[in-house]
Amino acid sequence: MKTAFGIALLLFSFAASAVDPVKPLEDADVDVFDSDSVRRGAGFFANYCMGCHSIKQIRYSRIAKDFELSEDTMRREFMFGKVKVHDYLETAMSKADGESAFGVAPPDLSLVIRARGADWVYSYLKGFYVDPKRPLGTNNLVSPDVAMPNVLWALQGLQEPVIKKIDGTDTVVDVRLVKKGQMSPKEFDQVLTDMVNFLAYVSEPSKLQRLPLGKYVIFFLVVLAVIMYRLKKEYWKKIH
Repeated sequence: MKTAFGIALLLFSFAASAVDPVKPLEDADVDVFDSDSVRRGAGFFANYCMGCHSIKQIRYSRIAKDFELSEDTMRREFMFGKVKVHDYLETAMSKADGESAFGVAPPDLSLVIRARGADWVYSYLKGFYVDPKRPLGTNNLVSPDVAMPNVLWALQGLQEPVIKKIDGTDTVVDVRLVKKGQMSPKEFDQVLTDMVNFLAYVSEPSKLQRLPLGKYVIFFLVVLAVIMYRLKKEYWKKIH
């Protein structure tokens, strides 16, 4: 019930700004078993996202346990400030400050992958473009008029909208890079993949144990089915 309620809240938080994108979503190469990618994603999240967003459904200690990381490694890579290893991943920004700065409090991202899907999050992070008409000077291809600024612009560079007339209305159908950032497009895509992998992991940490265990469960059920079938044949042989 708690998970379902969290997903419902997250969906509601995006309802005001999210519409079906004109451009198809890009495929996110999600692999929560890529521990190096998840660790890099945690670092990017801590540096670029935790100023506004929390992940209240997981503790640092769970991440350390799942990926066999020492507390020193955690603090070096993404545990910053005076946080303790058993703390949840919470932002220092208060709800009031978020509403004052952006008009709406930035949502908790614990379940954003389960609510929206990895492809949506990946395409959203990649879809920011310059828009002087917006209060923060940016807009988004996937979620038009969203209140979030483009926090990754220095890495990605600046993009401008590609506009076409659809039913007589100027519509943003794509974005194109007009000013290079600190990273090449390929390097930036890897950053987004790492962040999505991290968010996919925190949305369901048990997947690391559940999926490997599933192979053994299926094998057991197959063996059990064979045994039961042979037992059934043996019983019915006497009846016939």
